[in-house]
Amino acid sequence: MSGRTEGGVVERGCHRPTLITTTLTLLPNPAFAHASDRGHVLLLPTGYYIAGGALAVAVSFLVLALLPPATLDRFWRRRLPLFPFADTPRTIISLISFAGFATLNAAGLFGSRDPLSNPLPLTIWTLLWVGLAIAQGLFGDLWSWLNPWYGPWRIVSRLFKLRGGEGQESRLPSWLGCWPAVILFFAFAWFELIDPAPDDPARLAYAAGLYWLLTFIAMLAFGYRDWSRRGEFLTVFFAMVARFALVERDEHGRLALCWPGSKLLGAAPLPASGIAFLLLSLSSVSFDGLSKTFFWLGLFGINPLEYPGRTALIGISSFGLVLTFVLLAAAFLLAVILGQRLAGSRHSHGEAAGLLVWSIVPIALAYHVAHYLTALLVDGQYAIAALSDPFALGWNLFGAADMQIEAGLVAGAHSAWWLWNLQAGIIIAGHMLAVLVAHGLAWRLHQAPSRAALSQLPLTMLMIAYTIFGLWLLATPTAG
Repeated sequence: MSGRTEGGVVERGCHRPTLITTTLTLLPNPAFAHASDRGHVLLLPTGYYIAGGALAVAVSFLVLALLPPATLDRFWRRRLPLFPFADTPRTIISLISFAGFATLNAAGLFGSRDPLSNPLPLTIWTLLWVGLAIAQGLFGDLWSWLNPWYGPWRIVSRLFKLRGGEGQESRLPSWLGCWPAVILFFAFAWFELIDPAPDDPARLAYAAGLYWLLTFIAMLAFGYRDWSRRGEFLTVFFAMVARFALVERDEHGRLALCWPGSKLLGAAPLPASGIAFLLLSLSSVSFDGLSKTFFWLGLFGINPLEYPGRTALIGISSFGLVLTFVLLAAAFLLAVILGQRLAGSRHSHGEAAGLLVWSIVPIALAYHVAHYLTALLVDGQYAIAALSDPFALGWNLFGAADMQIEAGLVAGAHSAWWLWNLQAGIIIAGHMLAVLVAHGLAWRLHQAPSRAALSQLPLTMLMIAYTIFGLWLLATPTAG
């Protein structure tokens, strides 16, 4: 989440005024690597953490390989029933969400030019992209209720008796897969990570408003269900993340508690476009962390202590965003192919990759949380204050317009220590859960325990390597 308005308006990425950013120079977090005008180094024994994280993932694989399959199956199937949950209020909630979106967009156009005071960039980059992603990973698919298209689409489709309801036959060509969502997600990642001014309220308002309109037209043309599942990248992303959640809703509308990641085991294999989407969701966050490291900037002869700004790095950053995705995709596909050959599988490589890629969800979610945690802690406070006075007119709608921002939550040596441990723990736990999910998915491909374990060996090695990479990103010197 970073951006810079050229001409001296704002630097974002967590991103902020000199008073805050100078207190954060000890932080290892890539999400805050954009905030400071100087580099910083984490003075903790990170080598022990990296070795311990890699060992934890490796031990997870060995333990799972030795456990009886029936034990794991019973573990995944456990549910705690809760209560029925009807869809009746969904249209109303979506209409309220649409009204809120329209208000935020108006605030972006006519409110404060300061991204720290304007609620639009704070809501989109912090509450939506960070906060809601975490909520989806915990509580399930909240976005299907909160998205600002469903309610307006229901009203327009009923008024004009349009086809394309949620139960209608598909009107999108099957060969398209979800490539439209992949393309739009890449455009979103480019805008967030590389565009010179993604935080500028007016610029963001035009982009968000245009995206809402084009998406709404596509839903009317192709049907809400088809476009939301294959074209609208936020819905695709949040739906994938929701499969990790602790709450599930069965076909009868009853809620139940389940183990995190258990819903991933029943997922259908993804097509090539779905594989690309999931890998892009991980690679884009990884590149955001990599792009400000001394290592990356040094590759192109850039002095990290004299950071030249986003505009000067557009070409390099665009290349890096694509390269990170290509390398991750190549490594994942190679691991799957090697695993299939080790196990002597008769399944096609495409089918195996489409199924095993679901094990990337815990890793992608873990990186998302760890990477943007400090942004959420500080920018979330700014968002609450800005929402109380969206047009900078002196309002205090929620009694929070004058709240004191506690930047000390992420400042100082003590905060750096607990943040590092929390972020490192999240990344390690995400990889361990990914190994657990991958093992369960391998059982769907190979019924023999030995073959299932062999098929997972290359993928586990990749996860160990990515654990080391993720922990290194948290600790390596960064510039901003």
